[in-house]
Amino acid sequence: MRDKTPTNSAAPGDRLIRAGAIVFFVGAVATLVTVAPFLLGTTPFPTFMFGLSMLMGVGFAVAGAGVLRSIAAGRRQARQAAR
Repeated sequence: MRDKTPTNSAAPGDRLIRAGAIVFFVGAVATLVTVAPFLLGTTPFPTFMFGLSMLMGVGFAVAGAGVLRSIAAGRRQARQAAR
């Protein structure tokens, strides 16, 4: 019997999830590095920190889109298997 599993078994949203996680992590690290001197009292509050927080939000949104895409693909496969 022939194996019908695709050679690339990665879910359709895996790349989006990975990219979103990387962007979120970069934003989180940059935010921590930016805020640390403020918390230590050595610099005034960095106003561009809001932009870094937005970067984290974009990463979260991209990863969420990847999760939704993976869920949709799983439902599609389940529907086809039920036929």
